[in-house]
Amino acid sequence: MLPLTTEHKLNMKPRKPRKQSHPIYQQAEFICSVPKMSGGPLDTGYEIAFAGRSNAGKSSAINRITHQTGLARTSKTPGRTQHLVFFKLDETHRLVDLPGYGFAKVPGHMRQNWGQNMAQYIENRLALKGIILLMDIRHAMTDLDQQMLNWCDSLQRPVHILLTKADKLKFGAAKASLLKVQKMIGSYTRVSAQMFSSKSGDGLEEVWKILDAWNEYI
Repeated sequence: MLPLTTEHKLNMKPRKPRKQSHPIYQQAEFICSVPKMSGGPLDTGYEIAFAGRSNAGKSSAINRITHQTGLARTSKTPGRTQHLVFFKLDETHRLVDLPGYGFAKVPGHMRQNWGQNMAQYIENRLALKGIILLMDIRHAMTDLDQQMLNWCDSLQRPVHILLTKADKLKFGAAKASLLKVQKMIGSYTRVSAQMFSSKSGDGLEEVWKILDAWNEYI
């Protein structure tokens, strides 16, 4: 019998049992979808925003995190989230699905409006406590992702990166991608990263801990 390689051993590592739902995030409810920040809820309380390229799996991640299949709209056509979409957790806490950037097949003037709306939200929203930035683990840290990180860093906005679709890579390759991203963000003081899979649920408890901390639930 051939000896096991390091990658084989990593792949054979037993997984800890995962929680399948969270008592707070599973009660998320749709509030509104608005083209401008001014049309959303009052700028009070706590909000955590989800951002990323339009093909990064943002809606699928929100649905998995909230343990709901249809809370955020998913589509085979990237760029369907054209507004700021607000979800209520309780009277003072919300999740926000921001328009995807970079890949959406929409007219130029519409892309420009999306960018302006997202900029106003990220720069001016007092309730915003942190940003979950989603990147496809197979194509992580594009120029647009790097620009987003630099922008958030200049605003001192905390960012947690979800390297999505981790189930599409072997564990060794996924881990290598994570280490590469962690090295690239080493100079930032408010940025962290993890692997995540909406399909398998890997990484759920880790991202819940980040959300809980930003929401001051812990």
